[in-house]
Amino acid sequence: MEPKILVPVDGSTTASRTLERIAALRERFPQSVTLLHVVDVDRLAYRMIPDFQMEMIRDNARKAGTELLDGRARILEAAGFEVARRLEIGAPRELIVRVANEEGFQLVVIGRRESTGEIRDVLFGSVANFVLHKVKCPVLLF
Repeated sequence: MEPKILVPVDGSTTASRTLERIAALRERFPQSVTLLHVVDVDRLAYRMIPDFQMEMIRDNARKAGTELLDGRARILEAAGFEVARRLEIGAPRELIVRVANEEGFQLVVIGRRESTGEIRDVLFGSVANFVLHKVKCPVLLF
């Protein structure tokens, strides 16, 4: 049985580079991976937007997230991978960790953004750093 691999992605160049590296090293990975994109609800929230418009914004964010997942999946599919796509709504840090821990993934492969400053990283951390310290399985940082 192949190990379950979780690859969180977003719209960043870091995510693109991570997928390109996985594709380049395809012989070292199982042929099946799960891509996870989390629509960040905190970035959607704004106090002055009425509820009916927030639902429209969430719907558009889901649609954009699905398109992003499809585009990211094509990178790995072109290299011969079988890709499962997963879209979630919530806080990326918590959802990535919850999915990895509760669903028995054996490896999380995540890109780490170039540092935006040591003080900022120490105070706020990064999603990759949070995931690294909170998941139960090994984490491969690119």
